[in-house]
Amino acid sequence: MLLWAGGQRGAGGVSVLANQALAYVDALHNLARYLTGNETDAEDLVQETYARVLAKPRFLRSEDDLGYLLRTLRNTFLNQKRTESRRLRTAPLPDELDVIADPRAPDPAAAFEAGEVYAAVAALPADYRDVIVAVDVTGLSYSETARALRIPEGTVMSRLYRARQQVVRKIEGGAE
Repeated sequence: MLLWAGGQRGAGGVSVLANQALAYVDALHNLARYLTGNETDAEDLVQETYARVLAKPRFLRSEDDLGYLLRTLRNTFLNQKRTESRRLRTAPLPDELDVIADPRAPDPAAAFEAGEVYAAVAALPADYRDVIVAVDVTGLSYSETARALRIPEGTVMSRLYRARQQVVRKIEGGAE
């Protein structure tokens, strides 16, 4: 027996195979529902099975049409599962994440505060900014800062005081 869409045509131009295959829809659907566990997926599997059977000519040596269709459905299902297993799957994140503290990571609150301080220092006039960076950021002494900036040591101290005051005012003013 030749199984394919272009086989013998019956009344209305529908192939004999299509008429025979329609007789087995319920059996195929039951197996598909058992394999997939889902009505929608079962319908898709039966449709895919019929599409494969009718797409290529096949010769059957015995008269076991139902057995052939059931094996084809099972093999189609297994091929789909193999294909799915090779694809990357995304999983939703859990509702509550366990937060594990990284000992090397800075405290987020401290990092935020440091960012505010650095932004306030960057907004200072250049004379004040140079002094506060030299003393408070790089750790130079007053005399080393005076030599590096070519200004008297007293000027370093007064500019540092004023720069620190402006930074404090800017941070306190931004927090309100």
